[in-house]
Amino acid sequence: MLDALATARAAVTRTVTGLDDEKAGERPTVSALCLGGLIKHVTSMEENWLRFVVEGPSALSYDLPDGVTWADITSGTAREIPQWLIDHQSGFRMEPGETLADVLKRYEEVAARTEEVVASLPDLSATHQVPAAPWGSPARVYTVRRVLTHVLHETAQHAGHADILRESLDGKTAT
Repeated sequence: MLDALATARAAVTRTVTGLDDEKAGERPTVSALCLGGLIKHVTSMEENWLRFVVEGPSALSYDLPDGVTWADITSGTAREIPQWLIDHQSGFRMEPGETLADVLKRYEEVAARTEEVVASLPDLSATHQVPAAPWGSPARVYTVRRVLTHVLHETAQHAGHADILRESLDGKTAT
């Protein structure tokens, strides 16, 4: 599974070969995505899910401020936005001062940590309860194997998105 994940990661990172920071931050489609932000997103997603493997449900917290509901969030009427959601949204773009080199370095660090965590586990069948979130069904239990499958799926899916973004920027693709 780790070999497949490494292949998917490489597909994502190949899409930025030869780009500068400015191009990595451009949004060439109607989507809010840019290539640098997409790499930040898969980095964060992998890091969060592997933290879940180690720490359990407390690693994935989707708490809302008092008096704010998911309906408030989705309708845009929330009087307060939780910090985790602000961080999640900013993870899709290159922020001022961020460089593509730093984004890629961080992705490499998270990938290395994933390899360490998985190598240290005696069994990929260990489970944790997944916390409730509006995009998931309640009372889910994930094994480590299921977490890795999810990370692989997300990374591969975003590799396709990255290819589209790169092709929209300059006609090149990673494949």
